[in-house]
Amino acid sequence: MRFCLALASFAGILLSVGCEKNAATAAPAAATNTPVIPTQYHLNRAQPKLRTIKLWIGTQEIDTETAVSITEIATGMMFRTNMAENTGMLFPLPATDQASFWMKNCPLPLSIAYIDPEGVIQEIHDLEPHNTNAVLSASDNIRFALETPQGWFGRHQIHQGMVVRTEHGSLMETFFGK
Repeated sequence: MRFCLALASFAGILLSVGCEKNAATAAPAAATNTPVIPTQYHLNRAQPKLRTIKLWIGTQEIDTETAVSITEIATGMMFRTNMAENTGMLFPLPATDQASFWMKNCPLPLSIAYIDPEGVIQEIHDLEPHNTNAVLSASDNIRFALETPQGWFGRHQIHQGMVVRTEHGSLMETFFGK
């Protein structure tokens, strides 16, 4: 979504997810605070709408775009100016690790759920527009991140410990065939 960052190991480096990746927690070889910045898109426009999939969390249904390529993950919700109530962006991360998102170039207030490989929500955080401070997961067992309009999880009684599933099965089956 936004220019948020979620860190995950991929080809020897941790990728950031969401609005923009934050390389601050990247692999040791990339010990830098320089974010990974998408190159396919102009730095002042949102990426086109991505492929969508329905998710269920408890009895709640949410339509999500899926950011799966490196560029889609890095670009996330950057420069988007609206997001409907029951929509989100799901980031299937390339590896299970600690995640980190930030809100550079993201004008919308968002909430993010960090989700483990089994689809269980481990943490939920609020993200503030344009905040370049990384929001790190406490867990290093994060494989997915779900961004929604800020407060969506609370308004829909979604909390830590709940399972996220897709119309095709578990998150791992849907995105990684496992």
